[in-house]
Amino acid sequence: MSFEGIPIYKPKPYKKAPELSGVAGSRHPFVIVGSGPIGLALGLAMARKGHQVTILAAFDFISAGSKGICYSKEALDIFDQLGIGERIVKKGVVWNVGKVFWGDSSDPVYQFDMLPVKDQKNPGFVNIQQYYVEDYLVDALEQMDNVDIRWGHAVSDMTHDENGATLTVTSRDGDYRLETDYVLACDGSKSTIRELMGLDFEGRIFEDSFLIADVKFKQSRPSERWFWFDPPFNKGRTALLHKQPDDIWRLDFQLGWDVDREEAIKSENVAPFIKGLLGEDIEYEEDWMSIYTFQCRRMARFVHGRVIFAGDAAHQVSPFGARGANSGLPDTQNLAWKLDMILRKQAPESLLESYNIERTQGADENILNSTRSTDFITPKSEVSTAFRDAALELANTYEFARPLVNSGRLSTPTPYHDSPLSTPDSGEFPVGPKPGHVCVDAPITVNGKDGWLLESLGDEFTLLHFGDKPPSTGLTTLTIAGNNLALERYGAGTSYLVRPDKIVAARWAHAHESDIKKGFSRAIAQGGS
Repeated sequence: MSFEGIPIYKPKPYKKAPELSGVAGSRHPFVIVGSGPIGLALGLAMARKGHQVTILAAFDFISAGSKGICYSKEALDIFDQLGIGERIVKKGVVWNVGKVFWGDSSDPVYQFDMLPVKDQKNPGFVNIQQYYVEDYLVDALEQMDNVDIRWGHAVSDMTHDENGATLTVTSRDGDYRLETDYVLACDGSKSTIRELMGLDFEGRIFEDSFLIADVKFKQSRPSERWFWFDPPFNKGRTALLHKQPDDIWRLDFQLGWDVDREEAIKSENVAPFIKGLLGEDIEYEEDWMSIYTFQCRRMARFVHGRVIFAGDAAHQVSPFGARGANSGLPDTQNLAWKLDMILRKQAPESLLESYNIERTQGADENILNSTRSTDFITPKSEVSTAFRDAALELANTYEFARPLVNSGRLSTPTPYHDSPLSTPDSGEFPVGPKPGHVCVDAPITVNGKDGWLLESLGDEFTLLHFGDKPPSTGLTTLTIAGNNLALERYGAGTSYLVRPDKIVAARWAHAHESDIKKGFSRAIAQGGS
């Protein structure tokens, strides 16, 4: 079953819009355009905060095909906050170890651990097909009374001004209009909203093609990420092997720029790559074949008045480093708490500018690391190739060379080094996350119940205090007392002001109520400064 060549994982019910049935449409506080992981995650975040959510989904189905499969610890922490994290980890393939191979050697030149800080709830990475993630998000959304997912309703036009926007929506029953205060554009790399506004990306397009071959086979292999430089089965190029649920494995082969895409995914042309990697006697079933190229680009701005971009609609990176959805999901958490407070009149609209400032910073760091990885993996000159090969040879023996092997520099949380919402440190702190950095997890016991620090922080501003007597404030306070790992990681006697997206806004060695009030005011009122 397919629609315009798109394979279908699960059909969803199309419904006629009430606006086409004579029902007078009311103005929406916001409309989310796009039903991929980013649009769905943003919708779920806003629905859990009590808002009426409308999501426009161009197709009336969840599409098949593994697509993005790697979800980092930060993404898993966000899924926990949305209530679906444990379901994803249970279904997915957990892995923490990556290995890098070179040439025909069966021994890795280098291996790395994706979770160097142990004793945290979530692993370094989980592999799971994107359609499962979307399905779990939809399941959670469909259980809520304040959510309207309009399957098979696509935006075809838009007008906007300083007060909001009017969307023209096309459906099988005709066109209709939706008025909204905000448009949240999560409609992917080929964003209709971005195109209607005449906006584009800035950055690099890489002239190379890669084959994704998701195949099903049974073979005893560890749940690790294996990456090859110059393997005998793809001489002069690269290859990748990853495990997914349901005995499906992701195989990825560099092909070069000038390839016939239709020919490249034919079974007879894919088979030599698969058998070269897995062995001539391997028996397998094809699950999904695709050719991709990639870009490392972003929009100049993510906020355009009342139209706000997130995920692939705002930025694109190469898949090397697992920075696609793993950079889009922090967009949703950053935007959700700020828009929530604005809609509740608890913060000025200028707070949205901090979303633009912080998430363009995040995109720039992701693009920088992804570009470095891509340049290392696919060198464009003899000098670059010589440098890469020297780094690989040295990495086998010397610690200093291993950070140069960029294929091992996978997704890590992006700190906001220059955020208008953060209160700079006063004094020295020997341990603990700095303002602008995401909180680190640790096992804790609160009121006699064992749990994890991150899941105990909740979904609002929280004062996190390590000691017996926390400062008196009007904020939700989480007190961690006694000798434990959390105290070692954060420092005895310290207090942290933690944002709803688990970013540290401020910290104090000896906090006073006035300090905390100033830190909180800065975190919600300085977005436009």
